[in-house]
Amino acid sequence: MLCKTILIVDDENLIRWSLKQELAKIGFTIFEAENIKQAYSLFQEKDPDVIILDQVLPDGTGIDLLTEIKLQNSFTPIIMLTAVDRSQTAVQAMKLGAFDYVTKPVNMEELIVVLEKACESTHLKRQVAHFIKSQQKTCGFYGLLGSSPPMKQVCEQISKIAQSSGTTVLLTGESGTGKELAAKAIHLRSERREKPLILVNFSALTETLVESELFGHERGAFTDARIQKKGIFEISDGGTILLDEIGDISQKIQVKLLRVLEQKTFQRVGGTSDISVDVRIIAATNQPLERLVREGKFRSDLYYRLNVATILLPPLRERGEDILLLADYFLNEFNISFHKNFKGLSEDTKKMFLNYEWPGNVRELRNVVERAVLMDDGEYIFSHHVELGHIHSLRREKSELAFDLDSGGHSLDSIEKQILIKALEKTNQNQSQAAKILKISRDTLRYRMKKHHLL
Repeated sequence: MLCKTILIVDDENLIRWSLKQELAKIGFTIFEAENIKQAYSLFQEKDPDVIILDQVLPDGTGIDLLTEIKLQNSFTPIIMLTAVDRSQTAVQAMKLGAFDYVTKPVNMEELIVVLEKACESTHLKRQVAHFIKSQQKTCGFYGLLGSSPPMKQVCEQISKIAQSSGTTVLLTGESGTGKELAAKAIHLRSERREKPLILVNFSALTETLVESELFGHERGAFTDARIQKKGIFEISDGGTILLDEIGDISQKIQVKLLRVLEQKTFQRVGGTSDISVDVRIIAATNQPLERLVREGKFRSDLYYRLNVATILLPPLRERGEDILLLADYFLNEFNISFHKNFKGLSEDTKKMFLNYEWPGNVRELRNVVERAVLMDDGEYIFSHHVELGHIHSLRREKSELAFDLDSGGHSLDSIEKQILIKALEKTNQNQSQAAKILKISRDTLRYRMKKHHLL
């Protein structure tokens, strides 16, 4: 087994003795406690791999100790001992974070099976924790892993910008590059960390809903406004708001947003009183706002208000060995989720990953690793475990997308447009399916459809 030490917490000497005898036979070192005070002291001193915990103790309940240990964000799995007629206690324990429970009298075969699963779980979690800690020496805060020059620059920018709690930030970059993670890093490293961070995705909201969600509404402001509602700006007072897909907002919302940025005030929908707020605005987009300004689709004054501190999240294809670092990180994550024990990527898979363009960036890499870990077993992820559908789908369509470059050629825009049309035709205009074929997000597909006037 992957575990070596077990802490048994039970006030009955006979139960502790019998469990110790059986578990010692298969190689475990056993620590014993007969009450919560002793158990907590041993937990801190010995850091056991697993805890077997009785519910009824002289100085409290097993739930009390479970709660105290989980408050410390401990990885240690806790197996509850419970009487058959205390099923509700077992359910409560599981909700509070117990790994599993075993009923009394204890069936040793059942307990050993549960112990095996618990040991595997704690081993993998500690591996991931160690991996994350080791990456802190690169650029590994809040999930932004990377040691490549572009990512080191991003992390330096985040550290500097976070020190100014009021500066407006504009995050740019392709879909899937980690703009949301960057926003979380800025918030959590700033003085606003104790206040809310609220994410708003404009591409998922209608114009009417956007206004009500952002600014709230008064009772009777419209048909369904039966009660007064506070908006996101009010709720986030003192905190941070991430406005994702900022390029999709209407001119009307742009005007209201500009007022908030300039005056720090707004009015609820249907209201007449000004409401003052103190929030940091982080805007994110995968669209070139400068072009939208030139086309008259985005207000120049709002653009300049947002573009105070800009961070460009680099595409994954420009991050070199970060690809393999991130793949290892996701591999450890999904080892835990799916109870697998992959050790890493094979050499052929590493070459494949480094040579692939990753049009969906980090999000696509995560999905590829998740699928490989879920569908296969073994020690290493080999190339035949991996599906890079974007490459294969383009190869399959190659004969249908023939471009005669000798006869004058085609611009990249025209080629992209034809690929979009073909994907939409293949899926009967189903945007989600078309995006899946092209291995891009639906938001990116819609952006490119708008770019080529296909919407």
